[in-house]
Parts: sequence; structure tokens; C-alpha cells
Amino acid sequence: MPLLPASLIEPLWVEFAALIESDSRPEFRSTHPWGCHRRRVPDRVVFDHVIAALVHGSGYERIATPGCSDRTIRRRLDDWATAGIGQDVLRAALAGYDQMIGLDLDDLSVDTSITKAPGGGEVAGRSPVDRGKQGTKRSVACDGDGIPLHLVAARVNDHDSPLLQPTLTGIVDMINPLPQHSRRRWPRPVPHRASGSWLRLGQNPRPAAHPGLPR
Repeated sequence: MPLLPASLIEPLWVEFAALIESDSRPEFRSTHPWGCHRRRVPDRVVFDHVIAALVHGSGYERIATPGCSDRTIRRRLDDWATAGIGQDVLRAALAGYDQMIGLDLDDLSVDTSITKAPGGGEVAGRSPVDRGKQGTKRSVACDGDGIPLHLVAARVNDHDSPLLQPTLTGIVDMINPLPQHSRRRWPRPVPHRASGSWLRLGQNPRPAAHPGLPR
């Protein structure tokens, strides 16, 4: 039984194959010193395994098969990420979602989360909440229905406030091709010193005072 109906997976693959130019990719790796090697695993096979990992929420080791190992999946994903395919996929997904369902851009939310980064990297730092181990902070902006619009990664020990501007700026880059939102004016955020959150202009930045306590 397929993971997703063919009516859904086939259009996704056609659009994704156009982004990665799957038809023009060589059958063998051109960097091999003898000019020959084992044939590359087809991009469609790797794509199906990635979809399986997303649907099941499991690691690549569990969904790997004799024809497509977990190392092959990771290497191919690294190649696609280096080529910047991730941004194009997100932009196409947001355009399709806005056309079929509609993005709720009247109310936006931005928040950060901390994850482990045992492998280190450029956006890894000493976590202040995990005994100094390597970690990464992600600043994510979502629409009113919780659809992710843009993500900015930073070191885990970086402050949240400098991440707000690039996170909101990235939203405009993601949905700029959409004509119905091309002239939307984004509200200028202001810091809320009491709780560290960000509110729109015009709202009261101070929380309601508790009965019996001075404001």
C-alpha cells in the first residue's frame, strides 16, 4: 500500500524533479577517477524514501532498503541542501497551500526553540540549559493557522531579539511571488520587556496588573 495516493505523490515528484533537474543528472559520478562506478541510485527512489521518513517520523536507518541505504539518503539530501533546493521547495509549497487553502497572514507568530547539535556546525554553540553541550536555536515564523513560513538558525546561546528581524524579512522573500500578498504591509514589532515576547504596535505592552499589586 503506498504511503500517499498517486494523485498527491506524482505532482510532488514532477515539481521536485524539475527543481533538482533530475533528467540532466549523470548516471555515474563524474568525479570517479576511472570515469565509471556503480550507478547512482535514482532520485525518485531517494525521494520516495524521504517521503516515507516524513510520513512515519522514523530515522533513515529504519526506512532504508537494499536499493537505497541511509547513507545514500543523507548524501543526496546534503547535495540538495547545498544546491539551495530547500528554499525553493518551501516557496513552492507555500504558493500551493495559499492557492488551495489560503495563508492567514493577518496574525503572525514568532518563537524560538532549542535542539541538540551533537555534530556541531556553524550554528552550534554551548547550550545554557544542557550542561554546556552543543545545541542550535531555531527562530520560526508561522501564520495564523500555524503554517511555518520561515526559519532562521543560530547558535543556542545567541539572544532571541536579533533573530526577529531576519525571521520576518524571510517571510517576505518566501511569499513575495504571491500577487495577493505582494502589497501587504507588515506590522513593525516592538519588544515586550516584561515577558520577552513581541507585540504589535497599538497593543498594550504591559500585562494586566494583578489585583492588589501596583502596576
